[in-house]
Parts: sequence; structure tokens; C-alpha cells
Amino acid sequence: MKIFHNPLHAAHAGRQEMFRGRMVPCYELPDRLDHVLAELRRRELGELLEPDVDDAALRQALLRVHTSAYLDFLQGAWQAWVALDPGNAQRDALPSVWPLGHRHAFRMDAPTLHFAARLGQHAFDAGTPLTAGTWAAARAGAACALACARELLAGARGAFALTRPPGHHAGPDYFGGYCFLNNAALAAQALRDGGCARVAVLDVDYHHGNGTQTLFYERADVLTLSLHGDPATEYPYFLGFADERGAGAGQGCNLNLPLPRGSGFEVWSQALERALQALRDFGAQALVVPMGLDTFVGDPISGFTLHGDDYLRVGERLARAGLPTLFTFEGGYAVAELGVNAVNLLQGFVAGAGG
Repeated sequence: MKIFHNPLHAAHAGRQEMFRGRMVPCYELPDRLDHVLAELRRRELGELLEPDVDDAALRQALLRVHTSAYLDFLQGAWQAWVALDPGNAQRDALPSVWPLGHRHAFRMDAPTLHFAARLGQHAFDAGTPLTAGTWAAARAGAACALACARELLAGARGAFALTRPPGHHAGPDYFGGYCFLNNAALAAQALRDGGCARVAVLDVDYHHGNGTQTLFYERADVLTLSLHGDPATEYPYFLGFADERGAGAGQGCNLNLPLPRGSGFEVWSQALERALQALRDFGAQALVVPMGLDTFVGDPISGFTLHGDDYLRVGERLARAGLPTLFTFEGGYAVAELGVNAVNLLQGFVAGAGG
């Protein structure tokens, strides 16, 4: 397995996030990736590489899933934040005003020039700090995802985009949930563009990948599947319910399997088998797995109770699908255990795939 890791990930290091009315230290930290990288090196699992993707190809790939206006906003956001107030150079950018999507309430397309308003147009929470290095880190992460897709198109059985910030909450023109560019969606689209007629995205993060679902919701060529905490009580709250089955040409091409807080591996794995059966019925030619490890029993902001050894079995079951499989690194905030859990899943996949 080839593993493309993001050499610029630490440039994105949020100071604080808003959590239920108070500012708290960020849970999404550079240490998350560093623990995984260290464990990969310790076990000597896979070939560690840095992505080599030219600017034009990366921009083209990003435009397949995000709007040009959104990409331009992200690229210039930090400079605009500091121009608003030079003191902002010492503070991360967090939104403070949002245009609600209710009809006649606010115009989502209003030609506002004030950066605070523009920030609110592109963000859906106040827990995702935008920093001086966010664009560089997110862009290099997208390059990792694209490099992995190219490996699968060249015949690889598996590849892993080890990058942060994560991506599965990011939509066509918005960020949130610590995510800015949707690496899994970019990879899935690259696989489609490279000749895979049908691609499946199976999200195993505790939190529903609302951005990925939105991007493919009206399409029949990408099946989106997700096992996650029930949005009736769990973030991101406003998407991820079982009755969301796709729309238009995509009707029946989205499957959400929300589970109650406290679910353990037995219940979770039954949902995984349902997702894998749907994947088989769909006839996918490639699989993208947004690999969240916040299903772990010790995760501080999640609610499932999987244990470290369970991830070996998860990897083995994913390998049984028999598809070229691309993993993107998503959530997981029990930082000390994250490296072992992530590499357990990858090791299970490699073993199940036959090396």
C-alpha cells in the first residue's frame, strides 16, 4: 500500500474553537497525524511518499467538487482576515454571522464585501478555525487524495491519504467540522474521471459526512454510504438521517445508517455488513473510505465504543469487498491511541487483501 502524507499539515493548527458557548482548545491537532505517521514507520506498513501533483492538475481536480468562488475565498481568506484588523494576525478566523437558508430570510448570493459576512457565507459552524496555514495544508492534503486516486487507476489495490485538516464535512462551497476541502469526494470524482464507471464512498467516521452526501446526492454514478451517530442527537445534526436516499438521478444511491450513542462493535459491524451488501448490489468498481477513528471508545467528542483490535476486523471486512480501495484520514481525537487504531485498520485491510 502506498501512503501519501501531507508535509504541510502542521501549517494548519487552530488555537481555539467555539464549543457550546465557550472557547476551548482545538481537538483537531497536528499531533493526530504525527501519531499515525510514527506508528506506520514503527510497523513498516506501506510505502511512505509525498504527493507530486502539479498546480494545474490539482486546481482542475478541485473544481470538479468545489466552486471556483469558494476556492478563491479559501486561498485569500487569511489575508482578508488580517486586512480587516492587523491584530487578527494573532487570532484565528471564526465566523460570527450566518445567512440562514430559510426562504426570504437572507440572500445567500448577496454581493457582500465585508470579510465577516463572506466568512459566514462559507462556514456552517464556529468550531472550525481558519488559520494562516489552512489553505496550504488543505491544498497539500487534496494533492494526497489525488495522488492516491492515480495509484488506484494505475492498478493498486489500496492507497491511503494521510492528511489533515480532514475533509468529509466540506461541501461544494462551505467548510465546517474541521474540514475545508473534501478529499474523499475529490478522490471519488478523480476515479470517475479516470474511467471507473461506478464508485462507492463508505464513510466510517462517527460524524456523518454531510459534505460528501451533498456533493453526490443527485448522481447515480457514485454511491454514498455512511455509518454514524444519529443526527437527532449528534453533530452535524441537520443531515444524515435514514430517510435521505438520494434525489433525481441519484434516488436510491445514498444510504445512511445512523446508530445510537453507545453502540459497540457488534451493532456497528451489523450496519457495516448492510453497507457492504449495498455496495455489492451497486456494482462499484472502486471504493473510497473516509476513515474516521472517532468511533473509538475513548474518543472525547464521540459516542461509540469500538476498541483497538476491532479496527483490524474492520479493515479485513473492507478488504473482502474485493475492490481497489482508497482511504482518507478523517476524524479521531483520542490522540494517543489514534496511531495504533489507524494502522490496525490499514493492517487488517492489507492482510485481508492478500498483502
